[in-house]
Amino acid sequence: MNGKNANPDTDSNAPSKFAIGWLQDFIRLEAAGGLVLFAAAAAAMLVANSPFSSAYSSFLSLPLEIRAGSLELAKPLLLWINDGLMAVFFLLVGLELKREVMVGHLSTVRQGILPAFAAFGGMAGPALIYSYVNWGDPVAMKGWAIPSATDIAFALGVLSLLGPRVPASLKALLLSIAIFDDLGAIIVIAVFYTADLSFVALAIASVALVGLAILNRIGVTKLFGYSLLGVVMWVAVLKSGVHATLAGVALAMFIPFQTKSTGSDLEADSPLLWLEHYLHPWVTFGILPIFAFTNAGVPILGLSFIDLLQPVPLGISLGLLIGNLVGVVAMSALAVGIGVASLPRGITWPHVFGTALLCGVGFTMSLFIASIAFEQGGTNYPGTERLGILIGSLVAGLTGYVVLRLVLKEESLATSEAGTTPQNL
Repeated sequence: MNGKNANPDTDSNAPSKFAIGWLQDFIRLEAAGGLVLFAAAAAAMLVANSPFSSAYSSFLSLPLEIRAGSLELAKPLLLWINDGLMAVFFLLVGLELKREVMVGHLSTVRQGILPAFAAFGGMAGPALIYSYVNWGDPVAMKGWAIPSATDIAFALGVLSLLGPRVPASLKALLLSIAIFDDLGAIIVIAVFYTADLSFVALAIASVALVGLAILNRIGVTKLFGYSLLGVVMWVAVLKSGVHATLAGVALAMFIPFQTKSTGSDLEADSPLLWLEHYLHPWVTFGILPIFAFTNAGVPILGLSFIDLLQPVPLGISLGLLIGNLVGVVAMSALAVGIGVASLPRGITWPHVFGTALLCGVGFTMSLFIASIAFEQGGTNYPGTERLGILIGSLVAGLTGYVVLRLVLKEESLATSEAGTTPQNL
């Protein structure tokens, strides 16, 4: 082995070391973000059920317009948040996905199989339960994908409450499942929640997409050109009938991961990692809390317990809790059973059981899909879909916390008796 290869900071070791450090920073940030999200949602519920509820509704309906010649963008404030700010959130999701594939826990096929199977189960199970409860009602069936989403920030926030006893591999598994789940949600939005298409706007978006590909291909690393084409693509997609947030994901796929230089400082050397690092606190502590505050306000003063048992909120709650539990555990068992995957080191089936419950914390993504599915209203009990999301997510988070706390407590006692220390992150 020569001197260069013996150096622990050479390029061959840098990606794996960077992935571990990035995972630690990511989880700490997401865990704190989960607490902020909870506070924003609680504030929304408080305001929506206070004397200020009318002002809250009027604020969300405030019309905002941007005009440039014949081009006009006119939407209420709520849709500017859901279509505009959330496009930045999906840009971050795309950056995280690309980073995980390049140097993270999805960088090999073997590493990605188990969370991919689990995420598929975590989407299919809730969708099937919701569809069973709401079958026969074509309006309610628009919301079939609502419980099929996992909120990374909230789920990791709950996991962080368990302290340093949580194995690093368990946090990585939950994060990987949630990322695959976000990818599935993106595909669902693109395929099933697309309005009447404008082919002229789609053509403009396609030209912008080709421009992004050219910039990436010729090795442009300055982000200005990507940003400019990204804005053009977002406007075109917004006008096309395809949901505008998908432009954020498409833009992320063309942001260069690494420049041609060979330095070992990947974050300083990578436009993608720099942009992800820059956007992460803004999204976690700004965009997502704003989205939660504007979307989680459900007037419940006029609702009764019977309203909560209506098919839409019931299907969402059962889908988040039972659907994720059964789907994630069943598909994980299938992947391990047929030999295409194995449980990560330090992970047992009780861990998977608790993780499956945490996957039922839908919140942000569930609220987002609900806003698209029922954008024009259409349920007999307006707002109960959001209440179903809040109740289902809360119960899933609490039960997941209890299960994992009991499992980790038993393991801690066992390792104490054996005189060893469990592996922590």
